[in-house]
Amino acid sequence: MGIRLLATVTVIGLLGFTGGTAFADTTTATAGIDRKEVQQALDKLTSGGGALGAQARITDRRDRLTARAGVAELDTTKQVPLDGRFRVGSITKTFVSTVVLQLVAEGKVELDAPVDRYLPGLIDKSITVRQVLQHTSGLFNYTDGIPLNPEEFEKIRYKHWEPAELVAIATSKPLDFPPGTKWNYSNTNYIVAGLLVEKITGRPYEKAVERRILEPLRLHDTSVPGDRAAVPGPHAHGYYAVAGKPVDVTKLNPSVAWAAGEMISTTKDLDTFVSSLASGKLLKKAQLDEMTKTTTVSPDYGLGLGVQTMPCGTKVWGHGGGIPGYQTQMATTPDTSKRLQVSLTQSPAPGNGDGYEQLLNAAFC
Repeated sequence: MGIRLLATVTVIGLLGFTGGTAFADTTTATAGIDRKEVQQALDKLTSGGGALGAQARITDRRDRLTARAGVAELDTTKQVPLDGRFRVGSITKTFVSTVVLQLVAEGKVELDAPVDRYLPGLIDKSITVRQVLQHTSGLFNYTDGIPLNPEEFEKIRYKHWEPAELVAIATSKPLDFPPGTKWNYSNTNYIVAGLLVEKITGRPYEKAVERRILEPLRLHDTSVPGDRAAVPGPHAHGYYAVAGKPVDVTKLNPSVAWAAGEMISTTKDLDTFVSSLASGKLLKKAQLDEMTKTTTVSPDYGLGLGVQTMPCGTKVWGHGGGIPGYQTQMATTPDTSKRLQVSLTQSPAPGNGDGYEQLLNAAFC
């Protein structure tokens, strides 16, 4: 489920729930959206860049654009739906962190309290809530203990996983480092965060996400699927290769990702979510400040949110996400004047990510 803020397309060929980093090297800022540049970037991504299909939504103040490239299904000419649903992978973490920070604002959770206060015996007693949200807990990444290469994942793609089972994979290993001393992206942290939400609210974490975020923002095309294997509504398909042959991996049991990466959304809903988050509609200023605060240990990541400055000088908040078949990016400037949401569906042929930096240039530089 990834690292840091902006995901590279080369990650799309990997099976993990990712959110990597890639910034374009540019120093030239232009007014409005360069539509030609956006389309060229998407065309590159779907003609050797590793994506079969792509859809993007870009906002530059009052200038808005939706664009697409490639195909929705292998060996067809079906266009990628501009309103298509897709698996968002680790962007789920930003939703979960938002809920935890709402609970902090309500006095129900303390950021610097040990998780053990709320979930006794689950993880090392010294790990705090902040460290879990920040990826400085030292918890082993449970997805590194699951066979996620295509040949092996194909055998377990419909398996149901319990959150406790995922945590147990991690806690069977020693901590990667003493809590708070280093930063390392671990999906285990957000399985713990999901369990924390459930303990404090007394209901499934997805109900808290729905009641506190999806319903108020009217994100009707965003869902927390649980064991449901299909992607609802219009959508493009994702693939990988098994024994040299393409396999449609669109359907899978996303409980393997749970609160670390199971959600489904659209570019429109993600745009509403990230702009509402950055503009203070979901969190009070104190909690938004905590979410976007970085440290020397975690210089590019706050609490469930990547925080970086591009080479052209534009500051960006957001998160990337990947899950078999799909790679997604959600990003905004702090003032929400420039925003990008992009969904890429995985091609069974490996790619080089060509076109991704050009897309970032078009969106933010």
